[in-house]
Amino acid sequence: VGRGALLLRVCSYENEHDWWVSKHIKKPIRSTILCVDWHPSNYILAIGSCDFKCRVFSSALKETNDKPETSGWMPKLSKFATMLAEFSTQGWVHSVKFSPSGDKLAWVAHDASINIVHMDNHDTVIRCLTPSLPILTVIWASENSVVCGGHDNFPSLFNIVAGESVSKGIRLDVKEKKAGGGMSAMARFKALDRTGDDTKDASLDTTHQNSIIELRVMKSDATGNCSQFSSIGMDGKIVHWDLDALASSISDLKI
Repeated sequence: VGRGALLLRVCSYENEHDWWVSKHIKKPIRSTILCVDWHPSNYILAIGSCDFKCRVFSSALKETNDKPETSGWMPKLSKFATMLAEFSTQGWVHSVKFSPSGDKLAWVAHDASINIVHMDNHDTVIRCLTPSLPILTVIWASENSVVCGGHDNFPSLFNIVAGESVSKGIRLDVKEKKAGGGMSAMARFKALDRTGDDTKDASLDTTHQNSIIELRVMKSDATGNCSQFSSIGMDGKIVHWDLDALASSISDLKI
């Protein structure tokens, strides 16, 4: 549980007391924690915070008899709350997410950047500064592609190219233009209420009419390749997206 009190609570259930207990990770967190994600192994977690940092910690608990294994994230077995990696950004870190295999970590920041690092090379961060508005959430569509959403109101897919760069984002919310027809009476009334002008439709050309604040994988295969995901917007909508259907309708879409 991330908090504004400059600490992270890792909770576990104790059968003996029939209650949840927590242990704290404090150092070197210096600001509000905005996002948390567990590694697939459950022994490592990543956080993003308002101090422009993305950090990776060991989260193995003795109380639950955890038996972590060494990896690129944890070259040697480390005790609880040991910081395993720290990465700097140029803005608040809004979302962090481990890849399906756990080998890679992606995070997005308020400077509209997408950042990806491999566990075997912490010194090389693949950073893509997008021309979009700030990105608020990220998920992995496969081991080499991510889907992001934020203040642009639509999800976009980005591919990792040869492990060295991130491709230009492909907008997934593509609507077919409606031929002919004018504004309905309801649309005219809404436009007049919003803008004082009843001659133009004030609605946006996106499914979400406000920022996307969260993306979730709904369906994936055994290797973690996502085929369906959902998005939640500040407009109150929950939208279901089918990547297989989108791939057949968007020529440049490759996952």
